[in-house]
Amino acid sequence: MLEVREIAKAYAGPQGPVPVLSGVSLALGAGESLALMGESGSGKSTLMHILAGLEPADAGHVRLGGAEITVASDAARAALRRDRIGLVFQQFNLIPSLTVAGNLAFQARLAGRHDPDWQAMLAERLGLAGLLERMPEALSGGQQQRVAIGRALAVRPELLLADEPTGNLDPETGDRVLDLALELVAETGAAFLMVTHSERLGARLGRRLTLAEGRVA
Repeated sequence: MLEVREIAKAYAGPQGPVPVLSGVSLALGAGESLALMGESGSGKSTLMHILAGLEPADAGHVRLGGAEITVASDAARAALRRDRIGLVFQQFNLIPSLTVAGNLAFQARLAGRHDPDWQAMLAERLGLAGLLERMPEALSGGQQQRVAIGRALAVRPELLLADEPTGNLDPETGDRVLDLALELVAETGAAFLMVTHSERLGARLGRRLTLAEGRVA
């Protein structure tokens, strides 16, 4: 499903390029889950942004199914994110002018794959069925993160990428959110990659990969 080969990335610094990723490789199959771990500054979020096509790599290859993300145009990468990738961020990134129902449907409608029955099932499983007409500002942090997960899964993505999705939640709420994400990913057959600094949460995924100074440790 996901193949990553020898990804390298550096940013410009006052003394020249500063390496962030140096030859990172990994593979993730359909239905598999992987925790991407490491200290702050190890390159975890940069790698996830490259996998999602949000920023380019300097070298290496990322393939999602038969699509080569690293050489795709901006428009092609945007289409991949819309149609085949679900993204969940620590900051939720809900659309404040849309209700819970509108946020859940947003990406699926853009992709032309809105399924009311699937969305209703997601809302029920995520404990959102009674909150569909509320605006994001009226929700707790845990509820907002559940909406973000539901929005990402509503499109039935091939790959779910989550960057510290429980970082703003208390441990109990974070555990419940991760439980739901793992259950739904297993049911849909999506590949799941989660960036986390938590050994406890990382141990709950199928595999772990640790980055240290931009390399696989």
